[in-house]
Amino acid sequence: MGGDVTRGGLPGGLTAGTRPGAEPRPAGTPKIVGIVWGLLILNTLGSAGAKTIIPLPRSLIQLVTMGALVAAFTLALTLNARLRIRPSASLFLLTLLLVSSVISSAHLESGFGALFRCFRLTLFVSTLWLLSRWWDGGPTFVRHHIRMYFAVLGSVAAGLVVSPGAAMPDLYGGRLVGALWPLTPPQIGQYAAVIIGLTVLLVLGRRTDRASAAVVIVPSLVLLALTHTRTATLGLFIGLALAIGSLILTSAAARRFFTWAVLCAAVAAVALDSVLEAWFLRGQSQENFSSLTGRAKVWDALLAAPRTTSEQLFGVGLGDKSFGGLPIDNSWLAVYNEQGLIGVALVAAIIIVLGGVALLRPPSLPRACAIFLISYCAIASYTEAGLGDASPYLLHLAVAASLLAAPAAATPLATPGVPRRRIPGWARRSEVT
Repeated sequence: MGGDVTRGGLPGGLTAGTRPGAEPRPAGTPKIVGIVWGLLILNTLGSAGAKTIIPLPRSLIQLVTMGALVAAFTLALTLNARLRIRPSASLFLLTLLLVSSVISSAHLESGFGALFRCFRLTLFVSTLWLLSRWWDGGPTFVRHHIRMYFAVLGSVAAGLVVSPGAAMPDLYGGRLVGALWPLTPPQIGQYAAVIIGLTVLLVLGRRTDRASAAVVIVPSLVLLALTHTRTATLGLFIGLALAIGSLILTSAAARRFFTWAVLCAAVAAVALDSVLEAWFLRGQSQENFSSLTGRAKVWDALLAAPRTTSEQLFGVGLGDKSFGGLPIDNSWLAVYNEQGLIGVALVAAIIIVLGGVALLRPPSLPRACAIFLISYCAIASYTEAGLGDASPYLLHLAVAASLLAAPAAATPLATPGVPRRRIPGWARRSEVT
């Protein structure tokens, strides 16, 4: 079982879309597509977070992230100059969400920044449409996803080694943050949880070897533990349980892993009960924990605020996902505030469509990976914002859509024409008689 989790190789020396004994497809996914995906990930890293070792001006960070998006769109347009795209219900719904965002932002209730965010979302969605040409139900974008986010986690680990105090400041309660690039604990936890889950599934599907997977999983687990991020941890466990559950009937490896995981979880729950409880509470009081670290107060204030009919339907326009100067930290309420009930309906439709397609597909590794990503985004949406704007969550769902896309039909190899023999007229007449 060969192959590297960060490379495109599959077991047995085969490539994606190739069957034993069959002719390989003449064209594959260009390597530049991986660069485009990395630029999209760079754009969604954000510009707000902890203080870094070398202070980075916010304007510089925004210039880098926005420049990455422009470069991603330009490269994607160069690769797909003929604008060949694949039909995608999720991208169509996301485009409708973009139109709704432009309508709500045109009133300028959130200022001119709303129009700039609409422009950013336009480039983001357009780039996904251009990349949809290479969505074929294979693990290509899964590998790009793991590779790029593992590089981001590498920068976090480097910051922890260089300056442990800056990487685990008292401002965040000793939780791990980005010391080289401003990343918050929930961001780091999200990236770690996603690539851990996807890598575990690749191992179960024999798309990578255990040694290569351990290089990704072990340090990512350590970083996830240091962030003390409860949402990412629950999303990882629940998402993996659902994904592996979809493989149990067809995969002996999935059944063994699920059995051992349940046994280990039961032993850990009994032996490390106090340690796990302390990690989960993060030193918070019962009142603070029950209010979800103050989130519930912001949610109640947002729902109680008076709104016009237009604001209820279309929202107030794209903003910074805050209300009253405090972060909303809930995708559904953030979408309701900025894109209204129409936006909430469109985001729900995206998740329902992807989830419905995944449930209708026969058991397979791509289906399991898609189920993991969809379920993770659905779980994280309760305490994290991002489903209504350019964000890592939309990239997770885009990877899920690429996994659920029907494989493109291979172009048959051209066979040399055989010249027809000229049959004399007397021979044709004799055949008739």
